[in-house]
Parts: sequence; C-alpha cells; structure tokens
Amino acid sequence: MRCPKCGGPDDKVIDSRASREGRAIRRRRVCLSCEHRYTTYEQIERCELVVVKRDGRREIFSPEKLLTGLQKACEKRPVSPDVISDASERIAEELALAFDREVPAHAIGERIMDILRTIDKVAYIRYASVYRRFEEAVDFVEVATKLEQQRHDSATLRLPGI
Repeated sequence: MRCPKCGGPDDKVIDSRASREGRAIRRRRVCLSCEHRYTTYEQIERCELVVVKRDGRREIFSPEKLLTGLQKACEKRPVSPDVISDASERIAEELALAFDREVPAHAIGERIMDILRTIDKVAYIRYASVYRRFEEAVDFVEVATKLEQQRHDSATLRLPGI
C-alpha cells in the first residue's frame, strides 16, 4: 500500500477491525517514511455479475448504477444517505449470494422495490413507476391503494413502540 501523502511503499498496520457490518475490514496504517496515518478498507472481491436485460442484452452489474437509482428514487425525501448506501450494499450482497454469473434485471428491480417499500413509500412509488413503466395516473392510484391496504392489514401492523 502506497502512502497517499509521500507515495512511500512501506507502511505498518496499527489497528484492524470489522467494518460495514462485517462486510469489510478497516485498517489504520502509518507510513514508515513520513509517519502519515491513513485508513484503508479491505473487502471480498466477488466474481463480476452480468445483468441480463429485458431485451436480452447483457451488461456488467454496476453497484454505482444501483446506488444512483436508489438515490434518485429517494431524492428530496427524508431518507439519510447512510440508509440508501446500506440498502444498496445489501442488495448487491443478496444478488452475489443468489446468482453465480448472470442475474436477470427483474430480480434487481424486485429487490430494490422490496427495500424501498420498507424505507419510504413515495420513493417506492417513484421507482415502481419507472420500473413497471406506468403510462396512466390509474397505475399510480393502483399501487398507492395496494400500499394503503398493506398498511391496514392486521398481519403487517407494527406493534406500539416499534
């Protein structure tokens, strides 16, 4: 690891600990040349997933594109960037565990909608409108009605204090 300050190739790890809910290792390092301290993160490098689009095209899975989609859905909503980032990482991890090499685009879209439904209902409807290609206002009303019914469903009611 090269020092970000002087470019020196020699350093010493002075602290290591699990980070990002065990998905990475955080290491504090000190450069042996200039004594500058800096942090690095180590995480598992997974085999690249290929997304199979609706029309049959294939493209390499992009975690950045996933994060951007979540950010756009949650734009101007009271959702913290940390919650969005965690959701993105969780989806990417689920996909890597569920699929070896190829993942259908609909599997990604469904996971995004499942998570957005729990994070923010408006963000969920925004994403669903693009993902499911809503064409009329009736489509929005239909999804909003289903969300409202789920909210009042006794099996999904939250307990007081939760």
